[in-house]
Amino acid sequence: MAIYVAGHRGMVGSAIVRLLQERGREIIMRSHSELDLTDQYAVKSFMQEYRPEAVILAAAKVGGIQANNSFPADFIYENLQIQCNVIHQAFKAGVRRLLFLGSSCIYPQKAAQPMSENALLTGTLEPTNEPYAIAKIAGIKLCESYNRQFGTDYRSVMPTNLYGPNDNFHPENSHVLPALIRRFHESVERQSDEVVIWGTGKPRREFLHVDDMADASLFVMGLEPRTYQAHTQQMLSHINVGTGADVSIAELAHLVAKITGYKGRIVYDPSRPDGTGRKLMDVSRLTNMGWAAKIDLESGIRDTYQWFLENRFEVRSK
Repeated sequence: MAIYVAGHRGMVGSAIVRLLQERGREIIMRSHSELDLTDQYAVKSFMQEYRPEAVILAAAKVGGIQANNSFPADFIYENLQIQCNVIHQAFKAGVRRLLFLGSSCIYPQKAAQPMSENALLTGTLEPTNEPYAIAKIAGIKLCESYNRQFGTDYRSVMPTNLYGPNDNFHPENSHVLPALIRRFHESVERQSDEVVIWGTGKPRREFLHVDDMADASLFVMGLEPRTYQAHTQQMLSHINVGTGADVSIAELAHLVAKITGYKGRIVYDPSRPDGTGRKLMDVSRLTNMGWAAKIDLESGIRDTYQWFLENRFEVRSK
């Protein structure tokens, strides 16, 4: 029986597909042009025809702060549509095992650090990505509700900041790590003597290589039900995925400069926003289950930079 991976072309979905292929699993994949996950009838027809053994829901409409601010209705509507269609139609097709991939943005803006799973729904969300976060929270609760009512085994994992091959390196709407990789690389090419970083460089962030995220996803999905249930609660069943360690933006910038070979000055612009002071995941639940990240940050960035070099002509146009 096959596993259907929704969102197989994305950064996380493609990493999961690579790992499943290494393990010899049969995979079902459909591009957006072949299957529009916001189309309820199309998803129903697909699920009824193929009836996968399991589903990994890695598909989502994603974007940076600017995109979330500019298109909030799109982000909440499309993500709710995708999640409702895939989860409900998977259930109708008899799928008993499903893994939903969420985001660390589900936690309140002022959640205690490191952020534990218990922080969910305890405070106000960060305003710029609230619609996206609400959609992801709804995805968790959809999984829990089907489990409670129908006895399914639908699980949720919440990753910290991800990076790696197939990341978005767009100069305007990418996340901080791929943005720094591109900026420092282009500064080396132009022989620039100065790179300006937004903010003070003091905020701290956690980063997880996407291959580790893929490994954690399949680890959680493969846990025996009694093991999964022993470490979770029926209505608080999601699991944080991260490294349990963070770095300052300044430390990150110097590390990327080292890896790309940039020798010039790094200047910080405090007139630009810093954002949240710290975002670190409490990964003790997953650690107690027996999983820990394997790829250290420097090795992971080197791997990602190599991928960027091999694909830079393609990513420049994105």
